[in-house]
Amino acid sequence: MIKTFNPDFKQDIREKLARQGFMKLTGFNITKIEVGSIEGELTMEDQHLQQMGFAHGGLIATVADIVAGFAAASLVPKGHSVVTAELKVSYLNPGVGEKLWAKGYVIKSGRRLSFCEAEVYVIKEDHEPLLIAKATTTMATITPGDIKRRD
Repeated sequence: MIKTFNPDFKQDIREKLARQGFMKLTGFNITKIEVGSIEGELTMEDQHLQQMGFAHGGLIATVADIVAGFAAASLVPKGHSVVTAELKVSYLNPGVGEKLWAKGYVIKSGRRLSFCEAEVYVIKEDHEPLLIAKATTTMATITPGDIKRRD
């Protein structure tokens, strides 16, 4: 079992999610918060699609980044934050369906860097979820005072 440095990690993540303007713009919602693991989903609408009717690759990368980043955030000390240092996405299948479902998890958590993975699935009515993308990420831990927030 992975241990967290912050016993209030779920509440802290919920507070950070409330400030996630871009995530709100996409309509992506976090559905599960656990130590080292985050899940979320999005109901697909026209604005999420590229010209051939598939989920846009940028949207897929975004949801992968969100779940991997918050999985890493679940393991950092209170008052610390996480930012993406590296993100690689492999697109495996077209994203055609009613929903996107994503899960992110920590592979190795360190003091300054966390190595995470994310999987993004499309869900079609009466079908098993289909894996459409796999991402690997490196998340950097930001200590209080490292970066000033925009006020």
